[in-house]
Amino acid sequence: MEYQINKGINKPIELKGFKAQYIAYMGVGLVVLLIAFAVLYLIGFPLLLLFPLIIGGGFLLFTKIFSMSKKYGRHGLLKEMAFRNVPGAVVSRSRKPFYRLRKKQ
Repeated sequence: MEYQINKGINKPIELKGFKAQYIAYMGVGLVVLLIAFAVLYLIGFPLLLLFPLIIGGGFLLFTKIFSMSKKYGRHGLLKEMAFRNVPGAVVSRSRKPFYRLRKKQ
């Protein structure tokens, strides 16, 4: 009996160059653009200004998310955001916390 081997296990999802969570970011961005188009159209915004605005927004969204996907990869954006939250230095004006550590051991 022969079994098929699935070689795609643990590989990130990729769609036309977008990796992992960037596909979701693109979907959310396109839905936001669609809602913005509908709201501005219902308000009475002129179509000659509306189409270039929405198409330009879509182009900027696509290029920004594609560049982030290429730059950071699968988990890189999350690592970058976590790295920004790391403090540059830990300042202690007293030695008491260190004495407490020694007593516990």
